[in-house]
Amino acid sequence: MSDLAVAQKALSDAGFPALSVESIKGYGRQQGRTDLYRGSTYAVNLLPKAKLEIIVTDDEVDDVVQCLVETLQTGEIGDGKLFISDVIDAIRIRTGERGEAALS
Repeated sequence: MSDLAVAQKALSDAGFPALSVESIKGYGRQQGRTDLYRGSTYAVNLLPKAKLEIIVTDDEVDDVVQCLVETLQTGEIGDGKLFISDVIDAIRIRTGERGEAALS
C-alpha cells in the first residue's frame, strides 16, 4: 500500500474523510538524484511528490497532525513536511453555507 493510501486510510479512520491530492514535483534536502539513460548520466532535480490539502477546524488541527506524523514518520529523509496555514473562509457553493458549516 502506498504512503498516500496509508495516510488516506488513517485520516478516514480518525474521522477526517475529506482531502484533496495533487501530484507535484519538487525536492527537499535530498536535492534530487542522478539516473543513467543510454549510457549517459543526468540529474533529476525535481522528484515526483504528492501534496495533500486537508481543511479542518482549529480544534481538529492537532489531531490531524498527530495522525499524519504517527502514520508517515519513518525517520528518513523524504518523510515530507506539514504546513499549517489559516483559511479565511469556506463557502459551500451549492447551499451558501459558510465557515465551519461548509466543512462538514
